[in-house]
Amino acid sequence: MGYWIYGDMKVIVRYKLIYEPYLRIFATMYKLGVTLFATIGILTSATQAKEIERPNILVIMVDDLGYADSSSYGATDLKTPSIDSIVNDGIKFTNFYANCPVCSPSRASFVSGRYPELVGVPGVVRTYPQDSWGYLSKDIVTIGDILRDGGYSTALIGKWHLGLTSEHWPNNRGFDYFHGWLGDMMDDYYEHERHGINYMRLNEEPIHPQGHATDLFTSWACDYLDARAKENTPFFLFLSYNAPHTPIQPPNEWLNKVRQRAPEMEAPRARLVALIEHLDHAIGVILENLDKNNQTQNTVVVFTSDNGGQLNVGGRNGDYRDGKQSMYEGGIRVNTALRWPRMIKPGTVTHQRGLTMDLYPTLCEIAGVDIQHEIDGISLAPVLRGEKQDNYERDLYFHRREGNLRYQGYVTNALIRGDWKLLRNSPFAKMELYNLKDDPYEMRNLAQENPGKFNELSKSLRLQMQRGGAVPWQPPVRRDVNP
Repeated sequence: MGYWIYGDMKVIVRYKLIYEPYLRIFATMYKLGVTLFATIGILTSATQAKEIERPNILVIMVDDLGYADSSSYGATDLKTPSIDSIVNDGIKFTNFYANCPVCSPSRASFVSGRYPELVGVPGVVRTYPQDSWGYLSKDIVTIGDILRDGGYSTALIGKWHLGLTSEHWPNNRGFDYFHGWLGDMMDDYYEHERHGINYMRLNEEPIHPQGHATDLFTSWACDYLDARAKENTPFFLFLSYNAPHTPIQPPNEWLNKVRQRAPEMEAPRARLVALIEHLDHAIGVILENLDKNNQTQNTVVVFTSDNGGQLNVGGRNGDYRDGKQSMYEGGIRVNTALRWPRMIKPGTVTHQRGLTMDLYPTLCEIAGVDIQHEIDGISLAPVLRGEKQDNYERDLYFHRREGNLRYQGYVTNALIRGDWKLLRNSPFAKMELYNLKDDPYEMRNLAQENPGKFNELSKSLRLQMQRGGAVPWQPPVRRDVNP
């Protein structure tokens, strides 16, 4: 059970929220000394007011967006009015982290509410087994499962990236409806294949749509929102774009706009800017569709990215060090904002830390759905209500397993506790220690100067690595295979 602040009065929320006009009446009568229960009784008998449905939930997750690659987070060479509208009309997080600096683990944390290595996805899930580093545990309760069981219609449109075999398809992991892409990156935004394989699906059926993937996902999302507007049950839509992930392939008209506006911009940056602006336009179409269907006021919109920007294709993470794939701040800090016109005050900015996995319990609390199983995330709903959460010393772990021709399987990791951050960004490098309060850009390694703190954090990080190491991350048929 949670509550939301309305004026100077707490309103208890479980499975329903009350019309805003009646909340004003509640507040007035509360000040007159009338109890909340009496007020509810008067309103019920006098007006027979109907409770509105629980809020709809729309989570927009983009792929590889740099921390400084939206204008609301500091970009000056691109325009993102749609993303900015979510940020400006809701609450902006300045210290939000992806659970991992690469795609699959962060997505696993979102759908499970847990650290990715504890649900079998320490690395990227790929087509070929020898290059795949994750197997989403079969026994977890996904966010689709729990919201569906709580009365929501659940849908995933866009990129999945948490399993290519039927046991892991979205329809078998809590989503009533799936229209999108099962795989990791597309080799071409228009051809929709990876290694010559078509991973586009409508539920479980292969499809061969025509057009840029961003436009397709947007059109399908609008169709879904239109259909839900005719229904009485709330919806949860996970809209997962693969932009601006490589290949950096914006539609020509969007690239031409950028070139005409900024002819001096370097070609790689211009292509990425065009791809981001095209993505932002698509998000704007979604927001307009909510307006058209009168769904805006009672829809929680979440915007986030699965990791930081990729530097070698023009991504920018501000002054934060490094980018995608890295345990430095540039690889894991991400744009994140929540908009809910009915309850969140526009223009709110919070420095509260959050992780991708925290979205799971936050949305469950908003939806009035109890969590009865173990998760690692915490609800950020108090922050949305304007409160301060006293959890600055909470341990935040980051873990990545990977392998390639040079490194035949390796692990990098990090731990943040309060002002301190311990990390290993290469399997062959020594661990590094930084004070993020004094040195947010990680320029001064304090491992030698502060051995006490180094040893303290090292112990905690080793324990987390042991926890993750106990969880299988390959399918059962491969666990005892000797290739």
